[in-house]
This record gives sequence, structure tokens and C-alpha cells, in this order.
Amino acid sequence: MTREMGAALRRIQLGSALSAFGLGFTVPYLYVYVAQVRDLGAGTAGVVLAVFAMAALAVLPFTGRAIDRRGPLPVLVVASVVASLGAAALGVSSQVTAAVVSAAVLGAGTAVMQPALATMLVRCSGTATRTRAFAMQFFLQNLGLGIGGLVGGLIVDTSRASSFTLLFLIEAVMFLVLGAIAATVRMPRTPVVAEEATAGESAPRGGLRVLLSHRAMVQLCVLGFVVFFACYGQFESGLAAYGTEAAGIQPSTLGIALAANTAVIVVAQFVVLRLVERRKRSRVIASVGLIWAFAWIVAGYAGLGHGSQTMATAAMISTYALFGLGEAMLSPTVAPLVADLAPESMVGQYNSAFALCKQLALAVGPAVGGPMGASLHGPYIVTFVLFSLGITVLALRLGKRLTPVQDQPSLAAVPSRVVAVSLPENASTDMPAPVAAVR
Repeated sequence: MTREMGAALRRIQLGSALSAFGLGFTVPYLYVYVAQVRDLGAGTAGVVLAVFAMAALAVLPFTGRAIDRRGPLPVLVVASVVASLGAAALGVSSQVTAAVVSAAVLGAGTAVMQPALATMLVRCSGTATRTRAFAMQFFLQNLGLGIGGLVGGLIVDTSRASSFTLLFLIEAVMFLVLGAIAATVRMPRTPVVAEEATAGESAPRGGLRVLLSHRAMVQLCVLGFVVFFACYGQFESGLAAYGTEAAGIQPSTLGIALAANTAVIVVAQFVVLRLVERRKRSRVIASVGLIWAFAWIVAGYAGLGHGSQTMATAAMISTYALFGLGEAMLSPTVAPLVADLAPESMVGQYNSAFALCKQLALAVGPAVGGPMGASLHGPYIVTFVLFSLGITVLALRLGKRLTPVQDQPSLAAVPSRVVAVSLPENASTDMPAPVAAVR
């Protein structure tokens, strides 16, 4: 990594952490703010949350091409300004229409920021350093969300709408800070981009057809959907409903469980990183499926084991902690793998496609898991044990389609002229041959 790339990477990580800090101020309190503080009702709060998610689904299909054509930096700056406007508007919204429109603007802005940030991390890292770059981003984002939530909890007062307005204004400022930091980043020119510019070649054709022809990427997107459906899509819906209804834990205990999840991520991230960065990514992801299957079994004991209330509470907290361990293992594997699979001219489109699969899972997960977790306790646990084992199966199948360096980036440290080549199966008819990195 050059000094220029290192400086750019540090600024990107700082901006990402500050934006997560801002999100932490409002995300835990959005429902309460709309339903109770603004007195717009539970129905309106549900619509606001749904619109927030649907806005992401609406803009992500177009985000990747914009990133690849215009570059991730201007896209990130525009997205941060849009998100800031949405946050500020939501903080003063007292009517249904204003709250829904503001949530849509905020959701669209924050959705675009993620693939733009991921693409900037790719541009500022190499095959050997990318794993640590994404692990650091995940660590800082979770730390920022956790601290933001704690500080926000000290500020909020449900009897004063102005306290929530302050939270949203702080969030808006943090988005602007992210945009300002991003605007100062000097993005390094990657070898492939530089070579194409020197040769005067037009940008190679990409698009959905090329991405869908890349079987490894399609399998990774399916795997990503199952991962986010079986874990992240259940945290605040199905698993929370199951914990309170089946396990009988207090709602306040869910906050402790989420804190345990974040604590495991923060404490274990770099310990886990040392263990996984020299192992095959596919096997690491497969191990996460087994860990999460065990986590769901522990949750099953909490709700179906007929033990003491203390044991049930401990089991639910342990479930969230085990999910955190799996998340710490996924952060240095899945996102860097998306980047390593992408042709140089389509990094933004690959990141956006994966983000779209993630968002779909986060939309479908609560809709399926919420009702099951509240009433169908046994089938709910069995279903998600099977989904977790499905992660293991899908990961092992994906490993058969990866090149040795894509599956185990540490092999790039072995003296070799060609570091990595990744193209969709029929890309030779649509794209010029990639420029191999030379050591």
C-alpha cells in the first residue's frame, strides 16, 4: 500500500465511523419518535420504517452504474448531503406526509453511501490489505453505532420533541462531516484504470447481464441474502418477539442482549481477524453457519427448554453474543470477496448488487420472522437452524468456484507475477482482458 492510499484509507474510515455515530443517535428511537413523540400512531411509524427500507431498494439498482461512471467519491458526497437533508427534515416533521417523505430521502441517502464507501475502500486497498480494511470499517461502524446509541439515550426525553429534533440534527451534521471528509480524499488511480486511460480506451460495457453471467457472484449474492435474512433480519423483529413471547424475557433485556452483541464484535474483531485472514474465506463463512445454527439452538432452549427465567435470559443474551462472533468473522470475508470478484470497471455495480440483496433480506426477514417468532415458536427455531446450516452448504459450494487467491488472499503474499484475475464466465466477449497485478 502506498502512502497516498494509506492516507485516503484513514480518512474514509474516519468519515464512515462518524456517520455510523450519527445513525446510532436515531435508529433505536425512530419508532418511538414517530409513534409517540409526534403522536402519529403505530401505523404511521410502521409506514415510515417501511418507506425507509423501500427507498433503499428503489435507488440501489442505479447506484452501481453511477459509481462506476462518475467515481465513488462524488456519489458519496451527494449521498451524504441527501441523507443530511432527510435527517434534518425528519427531526422537524410533525405531519404524516412530511415524516414519510423525510424517511424516504434519509433511506435513499444512507443506502447509496454504503456501496460508495465500499468501492472507495477497494480503490484504496490491495488484495493483501483489503481484508483488514473492511474489518476495520466494520469495527469502527459498530463502535460508532454503539456510542451513538448510548449518547442518544442520555439526550432523549419522550416528553420533549425538541430532544429528538436535536438527535436528528446531530445525525444530519455527521452526514455532512462525512461528505466534507470524503471531498478531501485524493483517490489513487488503480493500475487498470490508469492503463485504460493511457490507451485511450472507452469504458468496457458492464451491466446486469454481465453480472448475472458471473456464477460465483450470483452464488455470493444468494449466500448474502440467506446470511442477512437468518441473522440481521431477525434482530429487532422475529428474535425479539420470540424472546419476549416464548422465553418471557423483559423488553429491557433485549437492550442488554444487543449490547452483548456489539461488545463481542468490538472485543473479538481483531482477534478473530488474525485467525481467519490466513484461512479460506469459504470455510470461514461455512463456520459462521455452524455457529449461528448453535446460536438458534441456544435460543430454542431459552424459549422451549422450560428452564428457570434466569437461564432463559442468559441463553438469549448468549444467542445475541454468538451472532456477534459470527458477524466478526464475516466482516473480513464477505465484503472483500465481493470486491475481489468484481472486474475493475464494475466494482461499484458489484457492491450495489450485493447491497441490494442485503436490503431485500432486511425487508423480507422481519416480515417472515416477526409473526413466526411471536406465535410459531418451535417452527421458528427449526426454520432458522436450517437456514443457518444452509449458509454452511452455500459457502462450501461457493468455494469451488473461487480462484485460490480469491478464497485465500494470504496466498497473494507468495512470490508470483499474477496476483488475481476475476471475470464473469462470458466476459471475454464483452470486456477487454484484465490487467494482472504484477509483483
